[in-house]
Amino acid sequence: MNTRQFDIPHYLAALPPFQEMTAAELERLATGCRLHRYARGDSIYRVGMVCDEFHVAVKGQVKLYAISTGGQEKVVELAGPGMCFGEAAMFSDQPHILNAEALTDSIVLSVGKAVVVREIQADPRFAMHMLSGVSRRLHALVQDVQAYALNTGMERVIGYLLYSLPEDCVHHAACNRACNEAVALNVSLPVSKATIASRLSITPEYFSRVLHELEVAGLIRRDKRDIHIPDAARLASHTLQ
Repeated sequence: MNTRQFDIPHYLAALPPFQEMTAAELERLATGCRLHRYARGDSIYRVGMVCDEFHVAVKGQVKLYAISTGGQEKVVELAGPGMCFGEAAMFSDQPHILNAEALTDSIVLSVGKAVVVREIQADPRFAMHMLSGVSRRLHALVQDVQAYALNTGMERVIGYLLYSLPEDCVHHAACNRACNEAVALNVSLPVSKATIASRLSITPEYFSRVLHELEVAGLIRRDKRDIHIPDAARLASHTLQ
């Protein structure tokens, strides 16, 4: 990707918080944006750093994580292409409480707070779109907490495999389930098993064991990072049997 020719207003127009903005508004917003390239392992920001912008993963994968006093890493969220991160800290005028690091060679778009505040003051609807995005991410994090507290490790892995699918695929699977028809789907793990295991609050060894058990049961087939799901409905109901 040639970052010098990257059309920031056009890219922003495709993201949910900015879809209803006019061309002139997008052009103004773009003046407060910066495009960065990060190599695998590069830090985007660290805990305690001042937060005066939020970010959008354009290409690659970014992990948001915390480090315990004992040095153990806990992945809180994985941000892939089109996902925003860092908005909550920006609006709260608090320093970052998580670290952000590129898991792969990545391109990240940073949107400055000053230009965001300016657009909010010009049109309160923009604030509602930003709040909607923050609310969706908060809702997802609450669901994570519920899963850690109430679901078994097997259920968390199955949930990850199914909910990592594109939304239209999930809808298609649900329709086929209602008609008692099997639908085959494919998942490609975007990052290492260790990172996904941390995201699910399980050990890498347990994650591998669950995948093996699902494969033995005929619920998935593995080819390195690619996972084929012959019947999504059967996989979803596995723990209910």
